[in-house]
Amino acid sequence: QVQLVESGGGLVQAGGSLRLSCAASGRTFKVYAMGWFRQAPGKEREFVAAISWTAGSTYYRDSVKGRFTISRDNAKDTMYLQMNSLKPEDTAVYYCAVRTRGLSGFSYSLLTAYDYGGQGTQVTVSS
Repeated sequence: QVQLVESGGGLVQAGGSLRLSCAASGRTFKVYAMGWFRQAPGKEREFVAAISWTAGSTYYRDSVKGRFTISRDNAKDTMYLQMNSLKPEDTAVYYCAVRTRGLSGFSYSLLTAYDYGGQGTQVTVSS
């Protein structure tokens, strides 16, 4: 079993920045990739960004490219999402997810391809 704990959410004005963290813990596991998803009220959960754990390859949805940066600390099994130039449409609950079963056939943007998910952290961007 793997536990994921997100932190760093909050209320910020448009144009501001926030940094989210996601720490993974558990008895025995190996992280192959981690990702961020978000869900706004009345909408489906959507892919935001992901990172492969060994190579550090990164993936983003188009609407956050150039504004968000995903990174990881392998030693701490922790992932980060630096969010700059935030917009009201970025308002959502942000969830992190981890892939522990290897990368064969893995789709970074598909939530169901991940093995564990966190409880989420609220990000609210005021106009």
